[in-house]
Amino acid sequence: MSVSYPSKPRCARKRSLAINPNTNTNTNTNTTSSLSFSPCHRFSLSSFGSTNSPLPRRRHRSGEAMAIAIQPSMEPVTKKKPPTKQRRVVVTGMGVETPIGNNPDQFYTNLLQGVSGISEIEAFDCSNYPTRIAGEIKNFSTNGWVAPKLSKRMDRFMLYMLTAGKKALADSGITQDQMNEIDKSRCGVLIGSAMGGMKVFNDAIEALRVSYRKMNPFCVPFATTNMGSAMLAMDLGWMGPNYSISTACATSNFCILNAANHIIRGEADMMLCGGSDAVIIPIGLGGFVACRALSERNSDPAKASRPWDSGRDGFVMGEGAGVLLLEELEHAKKRGAKIYAEFLGGSFTCDAYHMTEPHPQGAGVILCIEKALSQAGVSREDVNYINAHATSTPAGDLKEYRALLHCFGNNQELRVNSTKSMIGHLLGAAGAVEAVATVQAIRTGWIHPNVNLENPDEGVDTKVLVGPEKEKLDVKVALSNSFGFGGHNSSILFAPFQ
Repeated sequence: MSVSYPSKPRCARKRSLAINPNTNTNTNTNTTSSLSFSPCHRFSLSSFGSTNSPLPRRRHRSGEAMAIAIQPSMEPVTKKKPPTKQRRVVVTGMGVETPIGNNPDQFYTNLLQGVSGISEIEAFDCSNYPTRIAGEIKNFSTNGWVAPKLSKRMDRFMLYMLTAGKKALADSGITQDQMNEIDKSRCGVLIGSAMGGMKVFNDAIEALRVSYRKMNPFCVPFATTNMGSAMLAMDLGWMGPNYSISTACATSNFCILNAANHIIRGEADMMLCGGSDAVIIPIGLGGFVACRALSERNSDPAKASRPWDSGRDGFVMGEGAGVLLLEELEHAKKRGAKIYAEFLGGSFTCDAYHMTEPHPQGAGVILCIEKALSQAGVSREDVNYINAHATSTPAGDLKEYRALLHCFGNNQELRVNSTKSMIGHLLGAAGAVEAVATVQAIRTGWIHPNVNLENPDEGVDTKVLVGPEKEKLDVKVALSNSFGFGGHNSSILFAPFQ
């Protein structure tokens, strides 16, 4: 922090020592040079934790005595860090659990073919609910990934997280020999969840109705959102940064960007990051029904999620997990890793407007996108693909669309789609699963369709939105958006590795 001083201070040395007569000149300089005071405030010695320092007793105008007393005896010396080369971050592994595939290739092939994973809920009887459809994972298995004992006890969101995380690591090509050689203190896990272990917690409440003795002793740790990251780190022995972020439906993007920042700052070389959620249970469905947020198109589930279509009536709940392995470029090269894409950067903002409604002018979204571009050093013209948040809600889709046009309206190459049109909204896992789709678009040169976009909203330019068929696209820079209840906005950027 810089401090401005009046020219030619009188008796600067003498009065600076008056604060602490036992402090030498250099120490006093270092202590006070980081402080800044406004001359319009009064200060007392108690502000510095001392009542005995011999300050002059004569009266001064408000603030004058202290303003003079803190002057150092010499100009502060600022030690600048030597310039360091920017550490680049690349994607070297991906893992998913989704309604239309449990590996990145199967998942993206189905997206390109327009396959919908939305169907009637089978996990429980929801015949009395106005919404009876979801993007449900029908055939999930932990075989070979999670110990059977844990599989029976853990909440499903943790099981999705663990399997997707281990699949990402396997996809990265890290052998057991390499695992034994890497510095595990520089490997971390940052995978979040919007809702955490709702099933475990709900079961605990039901057990408590009988007696606390009936409660699962693991109900507290297995309900907390951080425990998935912690369990994965324990399994791998990774001792680097480890925690979980929860920002509603923007969770995954927050985790991905923070994980990348740990690598950029030199605090880690590898980070597993993303999000997981499993809320297709009675309390989860009932809660969103109470919010009046869900589609009720029960007779035609595959047509229920329809971003930007005038016939949409709410979003469709989904479940699953997405995990990326981010790695420092030189570290990846040294071990001969395949590089899927480069992570360029991103940004976060808050609407500071409403718990569930987006800002009417999209101010927070626009600011988030512009900050992401600035932080990554990317021009608007370079972004030609956007995987939008677009959840199929009447207000949210249009607000985001207008924000995108505000930021990229002059870009004639821009193509926009929504993965949620086929898998529903995976809540805290949405951003990570969509990040996998974004990286796959870069890898394959194909972008998936927007299904169910039959009657676009008035004012929506279908030349910007991808149609009902996949499209060939040489992606220059891709943007992926995620927004969440509470006004959380997040935008992250990927590009082909060059």
